[in-house]
Amino acid sequence: MSKYNTFINILDVLRKEAPEGYKFYHPLESDFNKLNDARSRAFVHLFLKVKFGLLSFEEREKYVTDGPNDAGIDGYYIDDENKIIYFLQAKFRTNSENFQSREIKYEELINMDIDRVTEGQTEYEHGVKYNSKIQKLIQEFQNIPDMGRYKYEIVIMANTKDVSQNKLKKLADGNRVSEFNYNKCYNELIFPIVSGTFYNSSELSIFLNLEDKNSEDISYSVETEFKDCEISVLFVPTIEIAKTLHKYKNSILKYNPRSYLDMAKGTVNAEIANTIVSKKTNEFALFNNGITALSDETNLNKKIGKIGVGQLILKNPQIINGGQTAYTLSLLYQDVLDGKLDKDIFDKKEVLLKVITFSEESNESNGSKLGLIEAISKATNQQTAVSEADRRSNDKVQLELQELIFKEFGLFYQRKAGEFGEGLRHNYIKRNQIIDRELMLRLILANNGQPSQARSRGTKTLFKKSNFDNTLNNSSKGKEYVFAYQVYSELNNVQGKFRKETNNKDGIVNFGHALRYGKFAVVSVIMKKYEEYKNVSIEKIVETYLSRWINFEEYIIDLPTNKKYFREVTDPETQIKRQILNYDGYYKGTTINKQALEFEFE
Repeated sequence: MSKYNTFINILDVLRKEAPEGYKFYHPLESDFNKLNDARSRAFVHLFLKVKFGLLSFEEREKYVTDGPNDAGIDGYYIDDENKIIYFLQAKFRTNSENFQSREIKYEELINMDIDRVTEGQTEYEHGVKYNSKIQKLIQEFQNIPDMGRYKYEIVIMANTKDVSQNKLKKLADGNRVSEFNYNKCYNELIFPIVSGTFYNSSELSIFLNLEDKNSEDISYSVETEFKDCEISVLFVPTIEIAKTLHKYKNSILKYNPRSYLDMAKGTVNAEIANTIVSKKTNEFALFNNGITALSDETNLNKKIGKIGVGQLILKNPQIINGGQTAYTLSLLYQDVLDGKLDKDIFDKKEVLLKVITFSEESNESNGSKLGLIEAISKATNQQTAVSEADRRSNDKVQLELQELIFKEFGLFYQRKAGEFGEGLRHNYIKRNQIIDRELMLRLILANNGQPSQARSRGTKTLFKKSNFDNTLNNSSKGKEYVFAYQVYSELNNVQGKFRKETNNKDGIVNFGHALRYGKFAVVSVIMKKYEEYKNVSIEKIVETYLSRWINFEEYIIDLPTNKKYFREVTDPETQIKRQILNYDGYYKGTTINKQALEFEFE
């Protein structure tokens, strides 16, 4: 599936979130004009969900103004935190080529009556009234008490190459104009919504319970080899952590070795949940090790005009340890929203929060900051059961490989287990669009002429740091790796055709043991001539090599070096001779690497 097809699929999922009463979003699939109109409006929904964290259809729809007499404005959003009012204009294109190349015309942009709307005008110059959504927008402007502090920003969701920046500035009356061209839509809208990293808040506000508190929070300055930072330790209400992870999901776990949905594994979650649900008192504060978060700036105010309530504000927060705790609390919060649990389960229950705040100098030196973050994350997570694969999940080479694979192929390289669970759960993507990290390492080994290691190494050995660094050390070869993945996928397709043939399991009669035990060996010999196959279909390539695989297996059986896998033995009592054919051992053994590459398949 291409990136554009994923884009269309996401739009369809978003429009189908509309209740049945919103007939506009539910046209007949055969009515292409109405279907594309609905997708066009869903495009605005996509932007509102990703950029402003509006999760439900209803809360997004009230900002969608697209329709007759819309003043040329397809949607808007009022950001009270940053004092910015966004005006959206989206140009949906009905095919991949147009989405990538077709550009919006200046004439289309000048139809935006932003000046008139911001002046409070309720109609076009020729006297026709704006629609009810625009009237509501004007009313909202009038109800903002400090409107003079707000700035305007126009977001053009289209390609604007033929419209100069000067024209854009003139159109916007000097206000900022942001272009979301096709590439930016893929990278900043599509990938984030699939990976659950679609909404980032620059500030996180946590309310504190100060009633009956005798202890103070602890703050401690730390000098490190990277830069100075400050550690603050305090107890916060569990409900605040629950709401935070429920809303931000993977966006607040970027430096955590595990993703939001991967944390569902393990009995520890049941124990965490039980302490919250079954206890009326605050044993949770005693039993739980707490949460570690990073912040660029931390402010604590115990006097906010509310008795017994304080406020903690974190800038650009990230949870690097205690993700299991936060994840489980968020699930309990979802059960509360769904009416499965009473909201009082969180009452008077708190969790220890350690906040590491970076100095301004470390924020300016991004390299030093990232080095410190990586060190902290690895150190804090050594105290919990985190696999070697998880520890490698944020390595630079994996981030680069993931970006390249999505950019070039529209596929999703999964460096964290469960990383694209949000995309699967909402049906944004199919499972076959995800490339598993373990499979990728095995395919890289096969690509490097090591099919034996690809098949025989256990997961822990694969991701052991020395092995991992030797295997995946060049993200620029991503196209080659994806080709190997496509070959492997085609081998799976061929194998699937024999699933129902009880007398020819895995096509052994046709291809020997290539599909049962030798898939990495097949990948390895094909990748030896990777450069020669750029204009040949993968199906044809696989067919060519499989057709010769029985000849290969006849060749290896007679080699003296393979006697430990293939030999003839005689029963001492009956004197009956029989052959031992250990193909399983051979394809994991010491001779396959050299012999597979030496054999002439063509």
